Amino acid sequence: MNRILLCTDGSIFSQSSYQYGAWFAQRLAAAIDVLHVSDARGQAASEARNLSGSIGLGASETLLNELVSLEHEKAKLDHQRAKLVLQEAKKLLTQHGVETIKTIHETGFLVDCLHHFEAAADLIVLGKRGETAEFASGHLGANLERIIRSSHKPCIVTSRQFKPIEQILVAYDGSPSAKKMLEFLKTSPVFQGLAVHIVTVAKNGGDATASQQLEEARNSMQRVEVKATCAVIQGNPEIAISHYCTEHNISLLMMGAYGHSRIRHLVIGSTTAQILRSCHIPVLVYR
Repeated sequence: MNRILLCTDGSIFSQSSYQYGAWFAQRLAAAIDVLHVSDARGQAASEARNLSGSIGLGASETLLNELVSLEHEKAKLDHQRAKLVLQEAKKLLTQHGVETIKTIHETGFLVDCLHHFEAAADLIVLGKRGETAEFASGHLGANLERIIRSSHKPCIVTSRQFKPIEQILVAYDGSPSAKKMLEFLKTSPVFQGLAVHIVTVAKNGGDATASQQLEEARNSMQRVEVKATCAVIQGNPEIAISHYCTEHNISLLMMGAYGHSRIRHLVIGSTTAQILRSCHIPVLVYR
């Protein structure tokens, strides 16, 4: 793993994503590509707008020209803002010890641009929420679910505040993505020396399947001589995992993007989405 793609919109959540990006880059000796995409929806909507049905033809043409002109001016300001956002990102990443940084500015839609840039990346870093964070604190960012659903790379969804990563929790459900995540944990240098917890959530204390899954995970870790604290916890998954994180001072949660749902190809697993919304620590979502 030698290249990280960090997506930023310059919002308050981006500030901690720079620190988390730097933390991973230093442990992996990786370069960081910082991507900022200026949203082109306003300009596209203005140019496609047809006002002839609501007001007179001459007036609609004048108004449309003014709207297009206004969007062009806004595009210039967006370009200047993008320049400042990327300069700040590069400055902060440099201050946190990242040596190789490439800044990228695109105009369009982040979800559409991502595939082009993620092809060369091993890890994606993005904030949990974006520019509207102050107005929608209970929701995920507008692009987040679509990115996680469509991306083929592991994604770190960062929290608002940075905290050095010392203890990690793996939410293990025995799914293919969870098994791949465990292999990633065992082989990646980024996790060496950290305290590892592995939990499986069960509906009740007598869930033999959950116990078996956890035992498989424990044996897998022992084969590479990694000592992990393993536990079966009971209850609603998002609540039980959240409580475990708080009680054990967990600083990074790792989980698969999908559960066992039949509609997993259409949406992020419901448990994953709920935990992303409620969790106050960074979450590494693995595919």
